[in-house]
This record gives sequence, structure tokens and C-alpha cells, in this order.
Amino acid sequence: MMTHGIQIVSQRNRIFRQRVELEGFEDLFVDVPEAFGGEDSAPDPHDYFDLSLGACKAITAQMYARRKEWPLDAVSVVVNRDERDERHGVYRLDVAMTFHGALDAAQRARLEEISDKCPIHRLMTSSTVEITTRLRG
Repeated sequence: MMTHGIQIVSQRNRIFRQRVELEGFEDLFVDVPEAFGGEDSAPDPHDYFDLSLGACKAITAQMYARRKEWPLDAVSVVVNRDERDERHGVYRLDVAMTFHGALDAAQRARLEEISDKCPIHRLMTSSTVEITTRLRG
């Protein structure tokens, strides 16, 4: 049973811009770059896909450090994508993480290892995602 609802609504005065309604949060927006006919007025769907990985890795590392009472002050993550082979089924993401705080090398290595266990990393790399698309109304 599906329990997490996100509503996406096309913006009538925009070409491809979409408004995302997520209960309890301010609206988010999605667009496509001008090169693809959009206005480049918001992140594109790939950006959200990529940022979900970076954010999940950062949060997972922070949760682990808090549980271990390690002195992790902040996490910086840079996600770069290589989509050249996406049409051939290969989408590459390079994630560079920086752990800020008085951590030793072993703690930093462990946080990097733990970040690979975040739910989004696992979803992207080892899950079968089943998508059902249907018409409403």
C-alpha cells in the first residue's frame, strides 16, 4: 500500500515547469534546462535524483556519528554526474564527502563506509524498483 504522496502539477504559464506539493512543506519546483526547451528556472529531475543521494549520505553519516558521540560538526557533499552513457543504461555519480570536526582517520573512513549504507544509496544500487503508471480521473 502506497503511503507517501507527492503531487506534481504543471504550471500553466510555464513551458515545462512543475510545482511539487508535499504535505507539510513549502512547494518545490522542477524544470528542465533551456537546451531541452525549458526555462532552467528550477532544478531538473536529475538534480533531485542526485541530491537525494548526497543528502541521504550526509544524514546517515551524521546519525551514525551522533550515536557514537563522535565530534562531527558538519558534512559537505559534492555530487557530480556523468550522464554520457545514460541512454545505454549507465548513469555515474561521483560523490566527494568532507567530514568537518576533530575526527581521526579511522572515524572518517568509517563514516564514508557507513554513508554507502544509506537508504538511497542502497535503493539506487541494489533494489528492484517497480513503477506502476496509471491514469486518474
